[in-house]
Amino acid sequence: MTNSASTLVVDARGMRCPWPALRLARAMREAADVLLIADDPQAGREVAVLADEHGWQVEGDTAADGEGRWRVRR
Repeated sequence: MTNSASTLVVDARGMRCPWPALRLARAMREAADVLLIADDPQAGREVAVLADEHGWQVEGDTAADGEGRWRVRR
């Protein structure tokens, strides 16, 4: 995890679910604005469910190479 200005960046590339979602949940305890980068095809679904449970806002997209980036805010 790295902190870029006020956005905490969580690089979960190479990790399989549920690890990207678990890393996101941990980061959201420390920050109100997190950028998650993951390449697991299930990560987007996991992020959406987690955000829905906690009332977080999610902006995200998946690149052509399958790498997804999700900006999550409280």
